[in-house]
Amino acid sequence: MTERKPPGVPFESWVEKEIRDAQGRGDFDRLPGAGKPLPDDMTYDELWWIKGKMAREGLSVLPPTLALRKEAEDALAAAYAAPSERIVRKIIADVNTKILDMMLKPPPGPPLGLKRYDVEGVVHEWRERRHRREAEPGAEPA
Repeated sequence: MTERKPPGVPFESWVEKEIRDAQGRGDFDRLPGAGKPLPDDMTYDELWWIKGKMAREGLSVLPPTLALRKEAEDALAAAYAAPSERIVRKIIADVNTKILDMMLKPPPGPPLGLKRYDVEGVVHEWRERRHRREAEPGAEPA
């Protein structure tokens, strides 16, 4: 590509020539998204590339304490849906370790506002839910 527009050549003509030359060389042939429609949401967002990168990398923008609150909620739901008592205990023990770590050395941001789960209480609730599901008409045994 030419570094600068030659003198005396209209800017529009020069740009069009550069584009045609690049197309002729095949510079646009294998670009990501080639041949795909543009996204429906065409509103401008100056952080579009950061948001896309974070989505591709699976990153979160939550402060550590809020991320752990979400993880604790997800862990409790996963424990209640677990197929065995051993897995329930493992899920709750793992999240309790993370909660204790954050309680002992809190990061900056909002307070955690969590306490560790009672493993025996969660196991008891898991058993109750399992028995209720099995008692439902037409339920398959677990």
